[in-house]
Amino acid sequence: MNSRDSVLPVMESFYTLQGEGYHTGRAAYFIRLGGCDVGCVWCDVKESWDPEAHPKIEISQIAGLASEYPGRLAVVTGGEPLMYDLSGLTTALKSFNFETNIETSGAYPMTGSWDWICVSPKKFKVPLPQVLSAANEYKVVIYHKSDLDWMMQFLSFLPHDCKLFVQPEWSKSETILPLLVDFVKENPRWRISLQTHKFLNIP
Repeated sequence: MNSRDSVLPVMESFYTLQGEGYHTGRAAYFIRLGGCDVGCVWCDVKESWDPEAHPKIEISQIAGLASEYPGRLAVVTGGEPLMYDLSGLTTALKSFNFETNIETSGAYPMTGSWDWICVSPKKFKVPLPQVLSAANEYKVVIYHKSDLDWMMQFLSFLPHDCKLFVQPEWSKSETILPLLVDFVKENPRWRISLQTHKFLNIP
């Protein structure tokens, strides 16, 4: 798409509670963009991968729909949202006084004006150092014990005050959670993130 995309492929948008990471429990309007080439085998929204499968919506309409709800936290996710230039979208959201959050793998250059950047790196496409250096939150989904060693290689790129989270992949929670408890006890700068929206049975 062109710079400062005026339309974006939106898979879904909905008002709910942020279920994971630093902002867990906050009312939030989620904007899930279609399109992703990272290809996580455990992805729970594989239907987001094909950008052509989702309607292209004007950013003014995207922000306008979000503004109909009382919460003023907007979370842009995917797919991989940074496949697009998000400058126009964040400008539109901020015109409605939204706090803008993004959830990204970090595999594409940063665009847009963000109040909170959550980088959740994936083995299948290495995060860019310049995106890691802007992260407010580093949240790593743990599918296998080896992921704990893999994620440590990027710590030197993160700001010193970046919030660090490990999160069990949902289908592996029973076996992974005990490992994460031990990891956090040994590495107390880290915290465990749980997908509380799944426990609450909300989007």
